[in-house]
Amino acid sequence: MNLLILAANGQIARIVEKRLLSEDKFKDVSLTLGLRQPKRLADLANNPRVRLLDVDMENQESVSQAVAGQDMIFTAVVDHDPDNKMTRNIISAMKAHNVSRIISTNILGIYDEVPGEFGRWNRSMVKSGLAAATQSDTLLSQSGLAYTTLRLPWLNDRDEVSYQITHKNDQFVGVSGSRKSVADLVLKMITDPSLGVNDSLGSADPATQGKNRPVY
Repeated sequence: MNLLILAANGQIARIVEKRLLSEDKFKDVSLTLGLRQPKRLADLANNPRVRLLDVDMENQESVSQAVAGQDMIFTAVVDHDPDNKMTRNIISAMKAHNVSRIISTNILGIYDEVPGEFGRWNRSMVKSGLAAATQSDTLLSQSGLAYTTLRLPWLNDRDEVSYQITHKNDQFVGVSGSRKSVADLVLKMITDPSLGVNDSLGSADPATQGKNRPVY
């Protein structure tokens, strides 16, 4: 499999990359890592399974060059741009190069699916980027691509991998989760690309259900 990770220097992206390159079950995955200033991933530059690219997600041609020849895209950043140029560029490039499978990072709360006091607090914290994040999900859902919107909880750096998946029409369960847990779900979709197709997956540690604020 040829996998493109965009915003490849993000914390979750780095966990995904480390596991892909170190676990034997992923030995057939070749990585293209797209980011501004590829020198930030210089430690991976000599790995024969890695190609580093300077990718400006706001630039259509830059995205198109990265998408060419890929089997799957993982966008490891939330599109908060009011014009959703990043999402539009990715969709356009995927269609041009006949690439269908994408996992796209987003935020919890885009369907008003987070209940109670925590839901109220979350809306107040994400409101500046909520419309753009919601529209990014809408664009993907209407694109005809095999998409998964991945709605992140409030993140922490705990070591445990513990998460409950909820779907688009479900109430979100939990408030926080570890970056390692999100990376684990991404890796499950890389292993089985049919997982989560044409769906929006929320994930969080169910042990944090009922909390009013994030758990760090």
